[in-house]
Amino acid sequence: MARIFISPSKYIQGPGELDNLGDYAKAYGTKPLVIISAGGVRRFGDRVRASLTSAGLTPVFEEFNGECSQDEIDRLSTLAKQSEADVVVGLGGGKIFDTAKAVANSVDTSVVIVPTIAATDAPCSALSVIYTPEGQFKEYQFFKHNPNLVLMDSEVIAKSPLRLTVSGMGDALATYFEARACKRSDATTCAGGHVTNAAMALARLCFDTLMSDGAKAKCALEAGALSESVEKIIEANTLLSGLGFESAGLAGAHAIHNGMTAMPETHKMYHGEKVAFGTISQLVLEDAPELDEVLLFCVEVGLPVTFRQLGVEDASFERVLEVAKLACADNDTLHNMPFEVTPEKVAHAMLAADALGKKALADWSD
Repeated sequence: MARIFISPSKYIQGPGELDNLGDYAKAYGTKPLVIISAGGVRRFGDRVRASLTSAGLTPVFEEFNGECSQDEIDRLSTLAKQSEADVVVGLGGGKIFDTAKAVANSVDTSVVIVPTIAATDAPCSALSVIYTPEGQFKEYQFFKHNPNLVLMDSEVIAKSPLRLTVSGMGDALATYFEARACKRSDATTCAGGHVTNAAMALARLCFDTLMSDGAKAKCALEAGALSESVEKIIEANTLLSGLGFESAGLAGAHAIHNGMTAMPETHKMYHGEKVAFGTISQLVLEDAPELDEVLLFCVEVGLPVTFRQLGVEDASFERVLEVAKLACADNDTLHNMPFEVTPEKVAHAMLAADALGKKALADWSD
């Protein structure tokens, strides 16, 4: 099987770039369907509409219902056909991006992704994570091409809630370790081939950037500052993690995240917060040398390292085993680990991760 590397056609990041959306989007169509939340309309609706219309586009705005489910994809695909949309614009967060990509794939149009947060690595990829209407993981859907454009206004992102950017660091934290596992097992990646050296280098750069700039970026954001560290973390959370996970692969961390959707009390936690705990659990499974460094980083920036921090009070072996069984499903990515993985092994790793997390928190507070 060939080595394959894929990426969005264009990535743009900088302060004030949201005002240039119309100039960029007109390269792909004149009738954009803008998928946006009610909150997004309040915060950015007038600005986005002005940018699109001043560039000669005639947008249709439609509010997202909150879940990237097949029902919502079908509803918006019907609307896109009815409005004769020739480009789909997804503006907001990860579930909106994933929905916009699926809609664009369904109606065969271009897609422009405009994150207002840096909370996940979803913007750059040619896949969507599909959930049931109730919020439980259902499947991955893969598309024939990546987004045509990813537009990051770093000024907008710097003003978003700090917890969202920290969650993005949690999602990005998994990138290198899952890539390394796929490289070792010679797994097939999300791009449909084997890992390239380019993807491994980007995944490693993602991890190194988190370690060098994550805590500094958090401090800057707490002060309301858009520093160079913040720009680096926005890029790591979005571009480096996005290219790294897709062209180098997923393994334990994201599968464990998907398993945790079976615990309803974790639904209020962000994707990257659960992925961070999944990363720690994967490192326990591997007995990886970076475990202590990753635990310290998570505690320092405020990512959850225990079940209690994820909202789970009842973490009995029986409950955790149910999560592990879902994580080990045939259609998930735990099987990309370079050794045999069983639900029992995963459950024990998660419980050990929780115990190590408690110790790291106690050591940090001393």
